[in-house]
Amino acid sequence: MKILANKRLFGFLREGTLIDLSKQDHLNMFVQQTLLKGRTSDIKNLFKTISYEDFIYSLSYIKNSLPVEINRFWEEWLADINAPAD
Repeated sequence: MKILANKRLFGFLREGTLIDLSKQDHLNMFVQQTLLKGRTSDIKNLFKTISYEDFIYSLSYIKNSLPVEINRFWEEWLADINAPAD
């Protein structure tokens, strides 16, 4: 799947650049930039665009390049979502 790069998130890419989310490095870049620079609407769009499994897989690659606070938030959120229901 190819998507048009949002200039606000991907200012380093040329206008009109397509991101091919079937390529792991493009997917990782998409997730990383969205988590670093995205607004709530961008993160909602992220989860409409890629699967939960793709997000988890990509996060495992990029987590060391995220600020500690962002990484901690997503690790806690994922732990909460994967916790068994009482």
